[in-house]
Amino acid sequence: MTVLVTGGCGYIGSHMVHELADAGERVIVLDNLSTGFRSALPEGVPLYVGDVGDNSLVCALIGTHSIKSIIHFAASIVVPDSVRRPLDYYRNNTVNTRALLESAVNCGIEHFIFFSTAAVYGNPAATPVSEQAPTIPMSPYGSSKLMSEIMLHDVAAAYGMRYAILRYFNVAGADPLRRTGQMTAGATHLVKVAIEAALGLRAKLDVYGTNYPTPDGTCIRDYIHVSDLARAHSMALAYLRRGGRSVTFNCGYGHGYSVLDVIEAVKRASGRNFAVITADRRPGDPAAIVADSAKIQSALGWTPRFDDLDTIVSHALAFERQLARQSDVKHAAHG
Repeated sequence: MTVLVTGGCGYIGSHMVHELADAGERVIVLDNLSTGFRSALPEGVPLYVGDVGDNSLVCALIGTHSIKSIIHFAASIVVPDSVRRPLDYYRNNTVNTRALLESAVNCGIEHFIFFSTAAVYGNPAATPVSEQAPTIPMSPYGSSKLMSEIMLHDVAAAYGMRYAILRYFNVAGADPLRRTGQMTAGATHLVKVAIEAALGLRAKLDVYGTNYPTPDGTCIRDYIHVSDLARAHSMALAYLRRGGRSVTFNCGYGHGYSVLDVIEAVKRASGRNFAVITADRRPGDPAAIVADSAKIQSALGWTPRFDDLDTIVSHALAFERQLARQSDVKHAAHG
């Protein structure tokens, strides 16, 4: 049985592809390369360049490769960007997911794993937040993902396909073997941005809001190592293959760090200081959101391996330094 990974050349998707390949799974990738990188894939994994909304392409891949499971990562993910360009997010995240689900139903997919987000909860009344908490998104990004969740629930009920929805909290870090990591230019992930500032790749780091109702006034997030997240997907796939019922899981560690905590961790790991500038709050940012991850730990036996902010930062820093060395080599070669 082959697994189709959409968006498999992206940050999280590429870690998933490495996780599957390491386990000996047959895997193919569909990615339009709008934000992904061919170089992020393991050698020998087939890449098809195209859109998940292309029904004829998706069904051809499913038939040719005897695909029974889809892990769907392809999406636009930047919260402030979604506030500025909501229609782009509803097209790319919601409309394209609807098309992919149609292909999945028509072509006999049995298992569908969907990358969702803690943004579906909005600004929760209590934290840690469980899967039963009200879903009140504060951004078009969160709304686009919640709409996709609703579609997936309805499709599964109508056609018998089983799914796992994984609601990510703040994903960070990089492959400990430095095979892949966060490579997107102009990325908005705090850990990456802070590391770029520490390495002199950015002039400064902006802190968006210092007057939140938190201990140090900055937003608090639950940071989960990307490799722990990839393993959670593998365990969810194994669960569905065993006949497990459709399910929704939070993916986080159950405790949070503030923006200033992350900045200090990056300064410790890099041994460098950098400019930190206070800026206005961004629309769509909740003050604090931390996962209650008891359900996934109980149902799947998932336990984190990298539940430590300094470890997360050190892996991201090692990968970022590798990227910088590769960039220097390219520039020297073309100089």
